[in-house]
Amino acid sequence: MIGRSRSFSRYVFNNLQLLRSHSASIPVRFDEFNPTNRPNPNPNFSARSYCYGKNSQGNNEWTEEIDYLDESGSVIYTGKGIRSVEPRVDDHIMVGGLKQPFSNASAVAKIVEIVKRWKWGPEMETQLDKLQFVPNMIHITQALKVTGDGDASLSLFKWAKRQSWYSPSDECYLALIDRLNHSRDFEGIQSVFDDLVLDSAKMTTVPDFSAFSRVVQYLAKAEKLEVSFCCFKKIQESGCKVDTKTYNSLITLFLDKGLPFKAFEIYENMEGSGSCLDLATYELMIPNLARSGRIDAALKLFQQMKEKNMKPGFTIFASLVDSLGKAGRLDASMKIYMEMQGFGLKPSAAMFVSMIESYVKAGKLDTALRIWDEMKKARLRPNYGLYTMVVEAHAKSGKLETAMSVFSDMEKAGFLPTPSTYSCLLEMHAGSGQVDAAMKLYNSMSNAGVRPGLTTYTALLTLLAKKKLVDIAAKILLEMKAMGYTVDVTASDVLMVFIKDASVDLALRWLRFMGSSGIRTNNFIIRQLFESCMKNGLYDSAKPLLENYVDSAAKVDLILYTSILAHLVRCQEEQNERHLMSILSATKHKAHEFMCGLFTGPEQRKQPVLVFVREFFQNIDYESEEGAARYFVNVLLNYLVLMGQINRARCVWKVSYENKLFPKAIVFDQHIAWSLDVRNLSVGAALIAVVHTLHRFRKRMLYYGVIPRRIKLVTGPTLKIVVAQMLSAVESPFEVSKVVLRAPGDSVSEWFKKPIVQQFLLNEIPSRSDILMHKLNILFPSSAPEIRSLNLPKPLVAGRVM
Repeated sequence: MIGRSRSFSRYVFNNLQLLRSHSASIPVRFDEFNPTNRPNPNPNFSARSYCYGKNSQGNNEWTEEIDYLDESGSVIYTGKGIRSVEPRVDDHIMVGGLKQPFSNASAVAKIVEIVKRWKWGPEMETQLDKLQFVPNMIHITQALKVTGDGDASLSLFKWAKRQSWYSPSDECYLALIDRLNHSRDFEGIQSVFDDLVLDSAKMTTVPDFSAFSRVVQYLAKAEKLEVSFCCFKKIQESGCKVDTKTYNSLITLFLDKGLPFKAFEIYENMEGSGSCLDLATYELMIPNLARSGRIDAALKLFQQMKEKNMKPGFTIFASLVDSLGKAGRLDASMKIYMEMQGFGLKPSAAMFVSMIESYVKAGKLDTALRIWDEMKKARLRPNYGLYTMVVEAHAKSGKLETAMSVFSDMEKAGFLPTPSTYSCLLEMHAGSGQVDAAMKLYNSMSNAGVRPGLTTYTALLTLLAKKKLVDIAAKILLEMKAMGYTVDVTASDVLMVFIKDASVDLALRWLRFMGSSGIRTNNFIIRQLFESCMKNGLYDSAKPLLENYVDSAAKVDLILYTSILAHLVRCQEEQNERHLMSILSATKHKAHEFMCGLFTGPEQRKQPVLVFVREFFQNIDYESEEGAARYFVNVLLNYLVLMGQINRARCVWKVSYENKLFPKAIVFDQHIAWSLDVRNLSVGAALIAVVHTLHRFRKRMLYYGVIPRRIKLVTGPTLKIVVAQMLSAVESPFEVSKVVLRAPGDSVSEWFKKPIVQQFLLNEIPSRSDILMHKLNILFPSSAPEIRSLNLPKPLVAGRVM
């Protein structure tokens, strides 16, 4: 076989040799050569005349150097010949002896065939390099449009860019980008965008490529936020124009990503670039501007839209009505609402709900009810939340009849009221004192299986307590406890209601119910109830409360002890005095030991009274109990004066002044004025202070010879008469003005020299005992001094022995 092939090759070679010496006028049809003028040695070998060149003498000759090979690839002969078509050089094919250009359809089909077969890589590029024609950008563009694979399309484009005939084409870029987007190859789109930027940079003029915008649109639609925005910035830097659709896609992307301010920045950039806003832009920006709080900007765009004769859609109206209502601009919201109806658009259920909510929150319930009626006329059913809001708003505003009417409609509509709705209605009825309506709602809640909340129980029990319905309140409290609530605080609140209403008997009854039900209260309320019992003279009930208070590790402070002592000062009956002394003993306070020691003799105390008083006051913490100590001194001095213990009272005043409990009471202004201020003292304390201070003034004036121009006793309007009448009994020179008793220093010095004044100031009481005490009942009307005994009270002695 090989031998016959070589024989055939040799036969062809011999014929070529003969043809070479033949005349060149008759070309032979065999690959690429020209025949000679010699006759064809093989009559079966056909020949055709081709175009060939001429030499300088005008003779025809072959123009190309041709290599003839055998089947094994060995060179048989090399000589001059002619080619009909050279691939990738000629843009035509030979049909007979005629040149025929390649059709675009054939070229595109050939390129598509190669791309679909080889997909990508060196093999595909090798086959493209072997094309028998020179492609152009039209061929590449058409091929990209029909190529189905994104990678293959991108490989074809990359191959075309490396060719000498390549030129940037917007249509080509658009076809490639569309194909890559269809394949979801966004990395490829980014690569193409980079090529696009490079191509535009090489141009002398600013290119008007639509492909730029198409890239941004596709990336934005794919939610590639950073990449799309970066591409957008590069487009702006290159000076290319961005179309409206691209701006809209970017704005939509930023809004969807929750970045409204960035979207508004894009919008402002759009306005600055002079791009025309279309209907889509308005429908995109107005609702988002309104929802973000930039209502004025939204209204401005809304007005521009109408000036351009664009019809706003329902979305725009709904967003403006909603945003204006939530911003409290109800008049503007209603205007937009009416304008929407003028355009023939009907409100939706959501718009009705938004408007009703806005008017309800603004407190304009009448307008809200009018819109409510419009909603029903439009055959739109209010939702569950709207019913709840309207009912609660009317209930909280005190319009209970309207609230109950809407509440009834809510139940008829098949909605089960929420616990908050029940609670709101019940609490408002309770607050208005409507017991029957509140109890009816409570029973309705129980029947509906709705569990009342803690505030609901508290409101209902508070109402029952104010109405003094103790039995019903106890029943409700036990039901509350059965529901799993902790009722200690609520029960204590009810007890506090009874205490504040001065219903001490009911408070004691309620406290007994709490104890029998295992419900505890706190020491604060026990103390409040104890003080209420003391005010109402229920000493038998007060003592157990105090003992319970002390046994629960609560500490009786000086204020509480002083308040009990104040009740003892006011007491008139001996039986009550014994109760009060027993209560004082039950406090177990150190002040009671001081009181007992104060009324004993020096033999039992084993120290003088002044030293004893100083020891007690030294143990007081003045940083935390200064006010309590001042209160205690005032009440104690009242009690000592009433008991006739003037010397002990003067010791208490002296020590309290030394400890600066009344630091501004006595003022020495050298030789000008000496003054005593007793406005903040009780009656007994004021009387003792006046006597003790005048005694000090007497010593300074008579013993040391220091006489001021004047002496003032600042008493205030309450104590003025008491002090003046006490001093008038000993013929004092003090003149009474509005709030001050004043006298010249010389007159007071002469007055001090009188024997009666000396006895008075040295604690020798005149024969008439009411000189000091006859006005004490001005502030303490139940403290009649004539029933007091100057002997030591028996309860105090008993308490001291204990």
